[in-house]
Amino acid sequence: MAAPRKRKPTIRREGIHEELMSEWLGCDKPLKLDANISAAGEWIDEILKKQFFAESINEEEVKTAWKEIAGDFIGNNTEPVSVKEGHLVLRVTQPAMRFHLEQMKPDLLRKIKERFGNDKIKSIKFSLG
Repeated sequence: MAAPRKRKPTIRREGIHEELMSEWLGCDKPLKLDANISAAGEWIDEILKKQFFAESINEEEVKTAWKEIAGDFIGNNTEPVSVKEGHLVLRVTQPAMRFHLEQMKPDLLRKIKERFGNDKIKSIKFSLG
């Protein structure tokens, strides 16, 4: 009668790493069932702020206050067109007026921020028209 053949132990390669880690740590590594999962509420405020400036400014409010902020002369030669992503776009009647406004931009921006808050309008852009 032939002696039974000895079987080589099978090595599971996918389990070796886990086995070594648990031996090194002294315990089994717990599964993190909530890994890479987050509640929608954690992201909604941030998305709204980036997309729509959650506390956005009302364009009509800017249009009605513009003449008071800029003064009669500038108010008569410019028109607020839109406020998008914190950028106020002003339509300017003449190229010379646009140049003049570029020089006044820091002062105008300061006045707007004082009126509406620092985080509402980040910059002013001019368009001829």
